[in-house]
Amino acid sequence: EEDPGWYSRASNSVAEPIVDVEMNHDSKTEAVKENGNSFPETKTISTENGNLMETQDKDVVSEGLGSVVVYDQWIAPPISGQRPKARYEHGAAVVQDKMYIYGGNHNGRYLSDMHILDLRSWAWSKIQAKAVAESTESPSPALLTPCAGHSLIPWENKLLSIAGHTKDPSEIIQVKVFDLQTCSWSTLKTYGKPPVSRGGQSVTLVGTSLVIFGGEDAKRSLLNDLHILDLETMTWDEIDAVGVPPSPRSDHAAAVHAERYLLIFGGGSHAACFNDLHVLDLQTMEWSRPTQQGEIPTPRAGHAGVTIGENWFLVGGGDNKSGVSETVVLNMSTLVWSVVTSVQGRVPLASEGLSLVVSSYSGEDVIVAFGGYNGRYNNEVHVLKPSHKSTLSSKMIETPVPDSVSAVQNNTNPTRDLESELEVGQEGKIREIVVDNVDSEPLISKHPETTEHLIATLKAEKEELESSLSKEKLQSIQLKQDLTEAESQNTDLYKELQSVRGQLAAEQSRCFKLEVDVAELRQKLQTMETLQKELELLQRQKAASEQAALNAKRQSSGGMWGWLAGAPPTQNAYDA
Repeated sequence: EEDPGWYSRASNSVAEPIVDVEMNHDSKTEAVKENGNSFPETKTISTENGNLMETQDKDVVSEGLGSVVVYDQWIAPPISGQRPKARYEHGAAVVQDKMYIYGGNHNGRYLSDMHILDLRSWAWSKIQAKAVAESTESPSPALLTPCAGHSLIPWENKLLSIAGHTKDPSEIIQVKVFDLQTCSWSTLKTYGKPPVSRGGQSVTLVGTSLVIFGGEDAKRSLLNDLHILDLETMTWDEIDAVGVPPSPRSDHAAAVHAERYLLIFGGGSHAACFNDLHVLDLQTMEWSRPTQQGEIPTPRAGHAGVTIGENWFLVGGGDNKSGVSETVVLNMSTLVWSVVTSVQGRVPLASEGLSLVVSSYSGEDVIVAFGGYNGRYNNEVHVLKPSHKSTLSSKMIETPVPDSVSAVQNNTNPTRDLESELEVGQEGKIREIVVDNVDSEPLISKHPETTEHLIATLKAEKEELESSLSKEKLQSIQLKQDLTEAESQNTDLYKELQSVRGQLAAEQSRCFKLEVDVAELRQKLQTMETLQKELELLQRQKAASEQAALNAKRQSSGGMWGWLAGAPPTQNAYDA
């Protein structure tokens, strides 16, 4: 927002004018043979530095979805209707084969418009939304505040817009409700202590609750707090989870697995981007950081993700240097990353702040991407048919693949049996390939020329998995050796500890004897003090007796001399 030309300087070190253009609208196509099928190859005419430059994008194929038989490849479907304004950091959600787009950021300005893309006809339309009174006590309508960095969640034939950056931010998170029947906005009344306002957070629907994590507040302070909104009671609850939480961040991705585990990946701070993976057990409310495996993605922020079965797909994002071109997937049961596909050049898919939703088309799952920012604001739509089936987990119930709960627990347990887990995980991956091959049998029968290619691909993947399994076994052996050495060191330390404990017991016994001697000496000292006092008393009594005898003797002597003189002794003479 502050410097829209950052991408050009970071990637090419050459400044270029930033213009809002619509890509792939007027495209020339040429037939390309791929896997024995004909696809048009898109040629895009783009304007850069005032000159026309023709580029070919072989990774994004522009044609209708009905004839596409190649999976794991992004295509640009034929779009009709008036496209929304190019944007990023918008909200997107799917309800009944319609993708709703709300808000976002365009040239640093927040938006408040809502558009619908019919995922059957691929036609855009705009909704003229209206505002209704928040409640009977407050007859004034809810203001349609433009926002970006919010989250759009479908709930009971409604859309919930949670949080987001606004021009005049409130102190607490606002939850707005869009009624799909009346096309009207209202503000949801909640109870409890709501979180502070923010944008770039993650909001995940788990059962009947919304789990909110992280983000950036209005003062640009990064957050890593955790809150839950119960949609049945509309009550906020701040969660103080145990364990080490993710560092404060925004523009990360979150997903829920098995309705129990919340996964947080990536995101960024003011200085860096992350590629760490954190897991929150929503039953015990404990954070953990399991070990990731496979092709771990590079650090990124501003990416988008969707889940299909046990697979979590991530698209886009950037690291302040360039956009991310790979589409990656995480198996949330085994925590193994793999790359689905990759695009070339500055295309909308290598953007930050794009949206990603999942829907179905002709009975198959499709992932739909829209918008984003990669040096220019985009309003393009791209679709990918993943080969990872959402029904895979149900087809593999009879196989001994780790279930979702035990797999995540094993990955978060540092003392687990690595070798047995890896063997089962790799076996599950091989069976996953076999299931995908079974699902693809109708395609092979229609196109026999692809059979050899599929067999070669399966063999290559099998060899790669076997190689990976061998490496993991070697690593497991090394870890066992390290564990043996650690146990040996532990035994030595235990013996030394026992010796120190024996010495300590002897010293304690000697100290006890010394304390007894000191007590006896104190008693003797007290007895001597008593005798000393008695001796002093006797000495004083003796002195007093001697003094009295002396005085008596003097008195008797003075009376005799007075009698001889013929005068009685006076009192003064006696005193003298």
